[in-house]
Order: sequence, then structure tokens, then C-alpha cells
Amino acid sequence: MSDKEPDPHEQIPEKPSRKVIALRWCIVAPLSLAVGWLFTMWGVPAAWILGAILVAGVCALTTGQDLPMAKGVHVFGRSIVAMLAALPLISASGSELIRFLIPGLVISFFTIAVGIVGGLLLARSRPEILPETGVLSMLAGGASVMPILARELGADFRYVALTQYLRLLVVSMTLPLVTHFFVPGGADLGSPPEKWLDVLSLGEFGTSISVLSLLVLFGIVLAGEPLGRLLRLPAPAVMGPLILTVLVSFVIPDDLSLQPPTVFKIIAFMAIGWMCGGALNMTALKVFSKQLPATFLFIFALLAVCAGAAGLLTWWLDISFFEAYLATSPGALETVLALSSEGSAGPVVVTIQIIRLLAILTIAGLIPTLLRRILRRDR
Repeated sequence: MSDKEPDPHEQIPEKPSRKVIALRWCIVAPLSLAVGWLFTMWGVPAAWILGAILVAGVCALTTGQDLPMAKGVHVFGRSIVAMLAALPLISASGSELIRFLIPGLVISFFTIAVGIVGGLLLARSRPEILPETGVLSMLAGGASVMPILARELGADFRYVALTQYLRLLVVSMTLPLVTHFFVPGGADLGSPPEKWLDVLSLGEFGTSISVLSLLVLFGIVLAGEPLGRLLRLPAPAVMGPLILTVLVSFVIPDDLSLQPPTVFKIIAFMAIGWMCGGALNMTALKVFSKQLPATFLFIFALLAVCAGAAGLLTWWLDISFFEAYLATSPGALETVLALSSEGSAGPVVVTIQIIRLLAILTIAGLIPTLLRRILRRDR
């Protein structure tokens, strides 16, 4: 049985009414906000996404029914995530991108190759996991984007989300410990906000966030996906807003920010979490639990491969191992950038991470075509 084919012996629960769905959202939305805020104050990585996954997942599992999300919220969430992925590319200079282009592509090749091989091995070990699901769950980078891509490409986005965020947690928790040995005085993620309202950064409105920037932002949200489909881009729901954000940055004034307000980021991250957690069921959890040892093995193998690539990068670009390790870290971009700032790392970290992220997003959209060619050769 593949992850696209439902079990004929599994009872399909009755679809809840709109009134019931609305009532559940009246509970899930504020609880997700509360759990996400609590995780943020505790310094938990990917706090809002994990909080939303937890609350929506508990709702779906206890009721035995999926928690459907409004289409507008879903479109808004994935468009904001795509914009966030584009922002580092906009801020990097052309000379930096050119200098680190070849090293970045080499690092991307290593991590993508490991992800594809690991995903195919995972799919072969469990017949219920399709190759698309296995590969997307093992690609390192863009954890918040992968479930969206998985849904677009017909893979099991629930399993992809669970695996991606397990990797994100492991990488985020080990990064400060590992880099402590390579930077004077160590590095940490900083202190959580002192006041609970600081988490929302409401002071941005009227200062760094103007009415015009909000209009531009909503324009990208509304036009990004249709543009992606018009141009027939791979994974248009992600690549459309991402490319449109880059194009818009060339024509707007320099003082106009494309950085989404923190509140919008929180909504977007929770929307990704709701999409993943709201579709959980016992079948998906059983499949995931059976693959937990193999998943952990792959994550630590990936960390070892990236550490080896960091050694190569240190020799190639004549940079510190601290910078190289952060540049080759398999994901956890926010944690990487925080540690990079604390340790006064150079532009190599963000530039190579951007190159790898864009390479992974591009490859991920082409996964079905690549897998068809690979599997055809195996036969």
C-alpha cells in the first residue's frame, strides 16, 4: 500500500459540519498562539510551527477527523514563507554571490545527493512510503517549505513534516553545543523576550512597516501563486511568490521594506503547523514511529557529512571552521544566522545557505521528474 492509497479496511470518519469546524478553530487558534508564545519564551526552535502542529495534531487525533483550514489562510501562510526565503537573497550583494557560487553549488550537491539517496533507501525499506515522500522528508533545508512542496507534489506531507521538524530540532539543539568549541566564549541564541508582548513586535506597525509596504506584501501574496502557475514553475505555490519578491525588490524604493511584520510571520508559521498537524492520523503516526530509528540514523549521518564538507570549505575559502560549519549546517537557518551574528561570522554563512536553499527548492520541485528517470534506470 502506498501513501497515496487509503487502506480499504480503514473506516473513513464522517466529514464534520462547518459549525463543528468553526468551533474547533475557536479552540485550536488561541491555544496554538498560547503554546507558540510559551515555546518562544522558552527558546524552543521553530516555536510557532511546532506549537501549531502540537495543538492541531491533538485536535485531529482526539476527534478522529482532519482539521480543514481555510484556503485563504493556507495561501497567505505559504506565500509569506516563500517571501521569507527570498529576503536573504535580496540582501546579498552580487559579488558575494559570485565568489561563493561554486562552493555553494558543491555543498548543495553533497547535501542534495545524500538526501535523495537516503530518501530512496527509506522508500525501499518501507513499501507504504513513496519515493517522493522519502526524498522530500530527507532533503536538508527549507523545513517550513517542504510540507507545502510535498502537498503540491502528491507526497505524504504529514510524514514529511514530522521528519523535517525532527531534523530541525536535532540540528538546532546541537548547533550551539558544537559551535561552542570553535568560537571564543561560545555562542548562544540570546535571551527570550523580556515582555510577553515583545514576542509579537507590534511596534513595527507605523515605523519599519508602512501602509505602502503592506500593500506590496498583499500584492505578492495575491499574485505570486497565479504567476507561478502561468510561468509553469515547479512548485508554483512557493516559487511564484519567491521569484516575484525578488523581482519587486528591484523596482521599489530602497527605504520600502519587504520584510513581513512579525505578526504575519507568526500567522504563516502557524498555518504551516496547522496544515501538518490537522491532517495527522494514527496510520501516519504508526508509519513514522516505525521509521524513527532510521530517521535518527540519517540525521546524524547527515550532520557528519556536513561536518566533513565544512572541513573542505575551510581549506577552499580560507575561512574558520566555525563559519564553514554554520555555512554547511543542514537546516535550522534562523539558528544558524543567530549564531553567525553572535560569533561575528562573515558573509560566507548566509550566502552559501541561500545558494543551497534555492538549489533545494528548485530540485524539490523537480523531484517527480528526477525520480522517474532514476527509477527507470534501476529497472
